[in-house]
Amino acid sequence: MSMLYGSDAYAPGEVAQRVETVGVAKARLATLPLLMLGVLAGAFIGLGTLFFTLVKSDPTLGFAASSVLGGLVFSLGLMLVVVAGAELFTGNNLLAMAWADGKISSVAVLRNWVLVCLANFVGAAGLALLVFASGHTELNGGAIGQQVVKMALAKQNLSLGQAFFRGVLCNVLVCMAVWMAMAGRSVTDKMVAIVLPVTAFVAAGFEHSIANMYLMPLAMLIQHFGPLTAATGTVTWTGMVGNLLPVIAGNLVGGSVLVGLAYHVIYRRGAPSPGVPPANESPVSIPDQ
Repeated sequence: MSMLYGSDAYAPGEVAQRVETVGVAKARLATLPLLMLGVLAGAFIGLGTLFFTLVKSDPTLGFAASSVLGGLVFSLGLMLVVVAGAELFTGNNLLAMAWADGKISSVAVLRNWVLVCLANFVGAAGLALLVFASGHTELNGGAIGQQVVKMALAKQNLSLGQAFFRGVLCNVLVCMAVWMAMAGRSVTDKMVAIVLPVTAFVAAGFEHSIANMYLMPLAMLIQHFGPLTAATGTVTWTGMVGNLLPVIAGNLVGGSVLVGLAYHVIYRRGAPSPGVPPANESPVSIPDQ
């Protein structure tokens, strides 16, 4: 059947089964590896955001060029998550498929989402601290630091509705990138599948909660401990929380409902139950996110 969709790619129905099976394994991960993989994912997405900011800080590029090129290089973050292996909150919203099929409990899903989201924050904010200490934001005459603060202030000033719906749209594309990567059998397949959906959400200005967990703490570090910037406004903890709460909610709806549950209804509802991995499944055997 998969031959209908390419020389060796998994067909959509097979991808649905794979996503569900991997979701069961993710829900069964022990707490320590789950947290460690979550920290890695936060740092990986932070690295993608760093790359994106570098492009956006170049004033010689036009709006469209900088947005598309910035989105292209931001893809590094999800590539690292999928290929190297990590636990990313936004991608793990696809656990909704295994939950809807009765393979994992509501408690198991919430445990994964809460622990992974917190670990992602530690990884992203930790990377922000390292990047600030390295002096990276002072490059190009401080233009990178100014761009970080500018973007963080723009996120802080979004209305509740804007932040929520941009979060929804973002994670539809992120989870579609993860979904399509699961169709591939090689590293090249996965990388090609990831690039365009991620580029699209970044270029469109949609909101990714984990990227914001890197950008906003870095902006606060720059404003409080770095060289003065020309920004009119201050990024605050209250402002960051005010952004993250609706964006996280939007990411959840976009990934779990509009992708995970939608594909569950299409491909898995009423389908024969696939075999699930044993309870002692090792995290190293979960190559796809």
